[in-house]
Amino acid sequence: MYIEVDGARAFFATGSGKHKPDAPVVVFVHGSGMDHTVWVMPARHFARHGYNVIAPDLPAHGRSGGNALTTIDEMADWIVALLHACGYSEAIIVGHSMGSLISLNLAARYPDVASKLVLLGTSTPMLVSDPLLNAARDNSHAAIDMANTWSHSRHGQMGGNEVPGMWMMGGGERLLERAADNVYFADLNACNEFANGEAMAAEVGCPSLVIIAERDLMTQPVNSKKVAATIRDCQSIAIPECGHSMLSEKPDAVLNALRSIIIP
Repeated sequence: MYIEVDGARAFFATGSGKHKPDAPVVVFVHGSGMDHTVWVMPARHFARHGYNVIAPDLPAHGRSGGNALTTIDEMADWIVALLHACGYSEAIIVGHSMGSLISLNLAARYPDVASKLVLLGTSTPMLVSDPLLNAARDNSHAAIDMANTWSHSRHGQMGGNEVPGMWMMGGGERLLERAADNVYFADLNACNEFANGEAMAAEVGCPSLVIIAERDLMTQPVNSKKVAATIRDCQSIAIPECGHSMLSEKPDAVLNALRSIIIP
């Protein structure tokens, strides 16, 4: 579905669901260089269980127009503007990787908007290595190769997709290849420069959940646990033998974890 946000055309998926008056809203926020397609399974699941779903493509990502935003603050502001444009004032906010920083930022700065918060593959700070950041700045395919490899566990690299016929490494590579020039760098740089996450985590007051992949090399589990410990009303769920790309490596485990907080 398309809508105008801040003067530019924005796309969001609804999980194939239709607007349901007075139903709760779930917003799914994707990570660096990605788009709404990483949320296909949970988006459809919750749409079919009575929720209004918004899984947007951030500006300059996927089907959305506009310019890539350069700070996590701007991205959180954009999500709130999108919600208001859709006629919603409150939502359950779910974010993966960069999307987790956006979601954390939103929950801290807009406490009346976030009714619940779910963070997948999170860390504060979320520092990006110089080789990855430099390759992304140069729009080099090496950035995709590095990130895609580090985002998957050894099991994920060797195969073993729970969805028959799907290739995790190939799918992750093709998704990042779709990003326009300079978009992946803008995202990674925004993550790298996000410096006040710990203070924001301490400000979050809504019920929260941190989902941790135990083989995550991009956002180390120890860092995710620190985020969970800093948020006042927060639980954590660990997914064993799983890398940062948990939405593709362990989709059923992720969905079960999401259900534990989203569905009362």
